[in-house]
Amino acid sequence: MEPTATPPAPADEAALARVREVGQRILHECGKRIVGQREVLEQLLIALLARGHCLLVGVPGLAKTLMIRTLAETMHLSFSRIQFTPDLMPSDITGTEVIQEDRTSGQRVFRFVQGPIFANVILADEINRTPPKTQSALLEAMQEVQVTVAGTRHPLPMPFFVLATQNPIEQEGTYSLPEAALDRFMLNLRVDYPAEDEECRIVEATAARRAALIQPVVTGEELLGLQQIVDEVPVAPFVIRYATRLCRLSRRDTPEAPDFVREYVTWGAGPRASQSLVLAAKARAVLHGRPFVSTDDIRAVAGPVLRHRILTNYNAQSAGVSPDQIVRRLIEIVPRDPAEAQYAAR
Repeated sequence: MEPTATPPAPADEAALARVREVGQRILHECGKRIVGQREVLEQLLIALLARGHCLLVGVPGLAKTLMIRTLAETMHLSFSRIQFTPDLMPSDITGTEVIQEDRTSGQRVFRFVQGPIFANVILADEINRTPPKTQSALLEAMQEVQVTVAGTRHPLPMPFFVLATQNPIEQEGTYSLPEAALDRFMLNLRVDYPAEDEECRIVEATAARRAALIQPVVTGEELLGLQQIVDEVPVAPFVIRYATRLCRLSRRDTPEAPDFVREYVTWGAGPRASQSLVLAAKARAVLHGRPFVSTDDIRAVAGPVLRHRILTNYNAQSAGVSPDQIVRRLIEIVPRDPAEAQYAAR
């Protein structure tokens, strides 16, 4: 038998069942207030369990902000909303040092005043309405879970998530997110219009002024434990190879890149995309009641992980080819490993 067919040690089934139970309860509580959008809510939960950040993209009025606020209410975590505007400064996010007089000695000393980023769940509302200088204030926080002010590092509370919203249709008074900032988001979620029945339910609830009460499901300490459980989910070598190959084929300079990538793509997904594919797939597998990761999990999260990491060129724009279409074509041409059938049979 080939080495890739040998499965890693299984994870604790009771612990995995606990993660799935908590996940279902969180989705149930969110469903009290959010009509539809089940897939988006599940993907948000995947990012939380995988220690990732999310960017929600959708037109106004689709409850993006309400989804994030409701999700935060299902957990005993501190929540902070930052409304991004053109005049917002980096210090308005991270905090700043102020001069304070010591009443005992009479000397003046600098004291750091924490900004709104010092919370567990950060809602970066309309993140593209602030200049890149201010957007960059989030980079260190999202990657290192700390901020540096006046040469001093200040650790952020754990767990820490940045959930940002963006309006894709309004261009006046907005600034494109730098590629470095986009790459820090594990998932890019598209929030679409609701179905007709769902929209009727939304209007009905609004007309009746019904405010659903959300019950907290998990504490911050418990959430850290659930994340640790997800971290320990085994991943077979062929799954890692599949995720890596999917990302490598999106790069036009890769020798084996397909013709449509060479024609339509300027920059493909980097190694952080491969990492995010596997981490998000692990969380999805647990939420779906499986103690192992399959290539189906990779394909399910490929769109949200890759769509903001593939930069198309003018040819693609002229032909109406989107990053999502490129991801779907890549999924079609990347074959499954024969070892997967042997692995699943175990």
